[in-house]
Parts: sequence; C-alpha cells; structure tokens
Amino acid sequence: MAEMTREAMEYDVVIVGAGPAGLSAAIRLKQLDADLNVVVLEKGSEVGAHILSGAVLDPCGLDALLPDWRDMGSPIKTPVTADNFYMLGEGGKIRIPNWPMPPLMNNHGKYIVSMANVCRWMAEVAEGLGVEIFPGMSCSALVYGDKGEVKGVVAGEMGLASDGTPGPNYEPGMELHGKYVFLSEGVRGSLAKEVIAKYDLSKGKEPQKFGLGMKEIWEIDPAKHKLGTVTHTMGWPLGSNAGGGSFIYHIEGNQVYVGFVVHLNYQNPHLYPYMEFQRFKHHPMVAELLKGGKRVAYGARAISEGGYQSMPKMVAPGVALLGCSVGMVNVPRIKGNHNAMLSGKAAAEAAFAAIGEGRASDELAAYEAEVRGGAIAADLKKVRNVKPLWSKFGLIASLMGGGFDMWTNTFGFSLFGTLSHGKTDAAATGKARDFAPIAYPRPDGVLSFDRLTNVAFSFTNHEESQPCHLHLKDASIPIAVNLPEYAEPAQRYCPAGVYEVVTEDGKDPRFVINFQNCVHCKTCDIKDPSQNINWTTPQGGDGPNYPNM
Repeated sequence: MAEMTREAMEYDVVIVGAGPAGLSAAIRLKQLDADLNVVVLEKGSEVGAHILSGAVLDPCGLDALLPDWRDMGSPIKTPVTADNFYMLGEGGKIRIPNWPMPPLMNNHGKYIVSMANVCRWMAEVAEGLGVEIFPGMSCSALVYGDKGEVKGVVAGEMGLASDGTPGPNYEPGMELHGKYVFLSEGVRGSLAKEVIAKYDLSKGKEPQKFGLGMKEIWEIDPAKHKLGTVTHTMGWPLGSNAGGGSFIYHIEGNQVYVGFVVHLNYQNPHLYPYMEFQRFKHHPMVAELLKGGKRVAYGARAISEGGYQSMPKMVAPGVALLGCSVGMVNVPRIKGNHNAMLSGKAAAEAAFAAIGEGRASDELAAYEAEVRGGAIAADLKKVRNVKPLWSKFGLIASLMGGGFDMWTNTFGFSLFGTLSHGKTDAAATGKARDFAPIAYPRPDGVLSFDRLTNVAFSFTNHEESQPCHLHLKDASIPIAVNLPEYAEPAQRYCPAGVYEVVTEDGKDPRFVINFQNCVHCKTCDIKDPSQNINWTTPQGGDGPNYPNM
C-alpha cells in the first residue's frame, strides 16, 4: 500500500479542513491573486457537517478578511444583547456582576452564530473566488518530498476492508501536491499530530491542554426565549472534581445552544464528563429554561486550552499549521474562531509572498512571525495565566488571580510572568484506588439522556465494513493496565460510548471499540492515561452530520 502509484494533481496551495481557518486562508489567497490554484479538502460529507452549531463570534477576524461581510448575505444575524455569569450551587445560583471583569471579557459587539452555517457561507464566498472545495475527502496521509519536506496529501482513499486491505470497491485516492500545504484540521488532527512529532515542533513549549466540550441544541418555549442572551456558569456540578463550566446561547428560531466543558486534566478516573453535563441540565435554572422544549441535536469536540505558552512552532518545510491545529482558543473568553480566521489570513499572505518570490516547500517564517507578534498573540498573551492558575489552585483562585492578571495585562504587564502548565492531561489522571467512584443519577429521558440515545442526534455514520480508525498501540493495555490501575476511564471519558469493557461469566474481560459511534471529538487520543489510543481519520464523509440549523 505504501508504494502504490496514485494520480497526482498540482496546486499552489493545498488546504486540509474547511473550518474557519482553512476557508479564511483560501479566500485570502484568491483575494491576493485570482490566478493561484487553491484547493480545500474537507473530510465531512459537506462543509459544516463536522461543526456543531453554537458559538459567540468576535467579528474582528471576519472584519479583517471580508470587511463588507455585513452586506454579503452572511448568516451572522444575532448580536449579543445580554451577558450573564453565574456561580452555581446544587440548588441555587449567584450572579457575578459584569463590572469587575476585564474589558476583554465583554461580549458587546459580538454575535451568537452557527459556525457550521458561517463556514457554509464562507465556502460559497471561496468558491465564488475560484477556490476548489472537495467535501467527503479525508486526507489519510502526508506526502513527503526527497528532502523531507511536506509536498502534499493523500485524499479520497475509499473502500478498504475491515482488515485494512483493499476491498472490492477500493479507490486508491489521489495525491494532491502543493507548493505549500496548510493543515487546518481542528484540535488534535492526525496529520498535524504527525507533523508536530516529525519536526519536533513542540520543543521548548508547554504541553498542550484540552477540554471536552459537549453541546445540545434545544428548541424551547417561545415565552422563555430571549434572543441574543448569553449565559455562562461555573461551579456545580463539577465542584472540585474538575475544572469547567457551561454556556447557554439564545439564537434564532426559539433555539438555545446548551454546552458544557470539562477540562481534561481532571484526576479522578471515575469522573464521567458526559454525565456531569446531563446532571447540569437538572439545575433549577437550566431545567426551568428547557422544560417543555425538545433536544434536536447533540455533539462533542475537544477544545485546545493551552493557549499562548503551548502553541508549537507553526511551520516546517512545505507545511503550516493553522487555527486549532496550533491551539488559539482564548479560554476565559471561550472564543477561538476569530483567531482561526486571522491565522488563515496570515498564512495566506505569507504563502502569497513566498510564491511571488519563486519559493516553494520551505518554511513560511513570515506566518510564524505574524502570529507571535500580531493580534493573535496579543489576544492570547493577556489570558495566558488563567488556565494554569485554575489547574494549580482551583476555581476561586483562578477567578480572583486570573481576573487580576487579565486586568494588569490590559495595561501591559503581569506580576505572574508566564506560568507553566506542567503535566499533560493524560499524565494528570490519578489511580482509581486513590479516588472514590461517583454515583450519577439515571437520565430521565426528558432533560437528560443516555449516551447512545444522544449520539443518534449527532447523525453520525461510519461504514461498518471499513477499518477501525481508532488504533491501539498495544491491544493488551486496556485490560492489563488501564482496567486495574485506572478503572479503564475510556468507558467514561468518551462522550459517544465508543469504548466498553465487556464481562461475561467464565470469561476474561475484553475491551470493545464501537467505532461506529465516534463523533470525532479526539478525547481518547488526549486523555488515555497510557497514551495507547491513536485517532486517525476515517474514510471521507464518515462521522457526524450535524444539521443545518
């Protein structure tokens, strides 16, 4: 298979991933030179299929890319009208006033959006400029040149049998070569992970940190709907068990986006992030909002949380990492799409200049310099200590110390300097014997739901005859190591019920991977304490198919 001869197509720039970073890069390249040949490859069945709706968008990235976006028929229609922050207890809440918060936390001038629809619209803009966009095209491998540079990707390989050999309908795919390759796969993309390891791009950087974000879309009673309202919470139900919090955004059509984030550096391996989310919805404030409504979609995704000090080097020969492939989320703001757009724009400008100088397949140092010296770094540097303060000292300390640090950074200095993150999220996992199991209430089927029922609302689909895209480095570790040492946390940290330990009378326990359930969140690749699971991209079009809301 490795020596197979494939047809090849040549482009100026090959972009992997039709998210906000990749599409911004494509648009900017064609703005700069309409004759550049640019292709975008998207593994989802359509643009937006793998992006669950619901975000608050800072429009600064879009303002820089498409200054006239307000007059271009964009789906960005709902400005934030109210901004609420609560600390929750099990039965009550305390409103945190807005006035002590640093200016950067203000959502005035921001918009509640479906990023899936924003990306669908951006794809239309890109195609109108002449960009070629191919959905349903997973990029399964990188193509390297004679000097070790990245010169392209393999895309569109289909029809492998479950054992990895070509099946009767096998299609070998194509090689798409570019003077430069942009990887905008989102968090923990398989190709970006390979590039970071191959070129040692994380050398001298803090380990990347992650959260697991789970989200449901609800249609609620119109009498309870408050268009443009943004609500964030911290505290219950997580308490001291884990960092994280929630968001509730009121969007058009009497819909609300209900989301819950659990930081993946939690210690107790008995923690069940999905059930923490389901329990959250039974808080009186949330239950009253959702009562009489119905859930219409569910999904989950890992979120990069390491920020400024965890961003790896972004360039290697022939390749650049964009957006969440680097990790550009501003954690306290819960925003990263604006930085993704700015990164795509910066990468495009660097590639345009390089191609104009007759260069190809080298390092786009100008892109790296712009990210680390421009608006993205300015945004992330101000909040760089919030996450490590939370990890080291807990919620209250992070609110006070992190808030103080954000205020001082507003004036250009920090008394903390730049704090380190320490361990990876996998290494933070403690031994099961040192923690008490957590009893979770059974889902009621009205406000809370079991995982498999909810996964059906992600509309995920995988061809069952294809190879499993979740690879164990050592098949014995789940039962021999993870089960006795960590109570095999894969059973709980996966928000889609992919992993289970099956016990039968008279037989040894066995580890089962139900890869058909996978919603591509990448949590297993991140949190497995033995780092034994490698998420790889399945064939094109497979995975979630989030509705066009």
